[in-house]
Amino acid sequence: MQATVNCAQDCINGCILGDQCPNKEYVVEASKFINETSLDELHEIAEEARRKKLLQPPQWVIPDFPN
Repeated sequence: MQATVNCAQDCINGCILGDQCPNKEYVVEASKFINETSLDELHEIAEEARRKKLLQPPQWVIPDFPN
């Protein structure tokens, strides 16, 4: 029996499931993208994402308090 793994949190320092990882198929795609994309283009992609985030209006989170 396998416990649920949150890859975004649990695998920060590398995959903890190894060959049993359900997301192995994406490693090849990601590696190919990184190898075929210039560092300048990667920087432009990151900068565009940063600009989009800065232009978004603030999102307020109002907690639900129990009665």
